Amino acid sequence: MTNEKTKAETSILLNNIIESIEEKKGKGLKSLDFINIKNSVCEYFIICHGTSKVHVEAISDFIIENVKMKTKTAPWHKEGFENAEWILIDYANIIVHVFQEETRKFYKLESLWADADIKHYNDEE
Repeated sequence: MTNEKTKAETSILLNNIIESIEEKKGKGLKSLDFINIKNSVCEYFIICHGTSKVHVEAISDFIIENVKMKTKTAPWHKEGFENAEWILIDYANIIVHVFQEETRKFYKLESLWADADIKHYNDEE
């Protein structure tokens, strides 16, 4: 029962994060599923980028606010708000990465996890 409840809670959290990013017009939205990968740090990475520092901040702030409002879940950790090149929002089982476009191209985070199942949410890239 607990495992099913945890799966349902993760699914709700994942969907709320995705919807929050879509609402703020995040670009290149992808989820990387690590559930079947042994020793992974979490179950999902969510990756997107914004078109400017202000856009990255707006996406990130809205994720935190909207998820808190809808699921009563606050991030366990967050960082990167100082310069907003790469903001990380850690919900323990889901880690959200919101990049500025050039920073995302430089780090190519998705390419580091070739064994993950990747789902694309929009036609960017």
